[in-house]
Amino acid sequence: MMQYLIIDGMLSGTGVRDGTAGGYLDLENVGLSADLTKRIESWLVAYESAHYSQFGDKAENDRLDQEGIAIAMLVRKEQPGARVEYFSNAQMRKLPFDLS
Repeated sequence: MMQYLIIDGMLSGTGVRDGTAGGYLDLENVGLSADLTKRIESWLVAYESAHYSQFGDKAENDRLDQEGIAIAMLVRKEQPGARVEYFSNAQMRKLPFDLS
């Protein structure tokens, strides 16, 4: 069965959600590189700050979503058999992206 991963910056999440079963995955068990795992963790800290600011800074929200999409693209490259999507918590919707 194909793995379905959703990248999101939800408060108290790990950044990678199981799109089929629900719930967050332990980054150590997803099979990502150490560099990408650290990048996700840093992005989550920044997203948490935006959350506590009630996503009031649109430019920062856009920057965080662009970083989230970049992370999703890297996850897709590191997990080529997986379906990977990005969910913006600031906009509360999935944002489409492609690898081109």
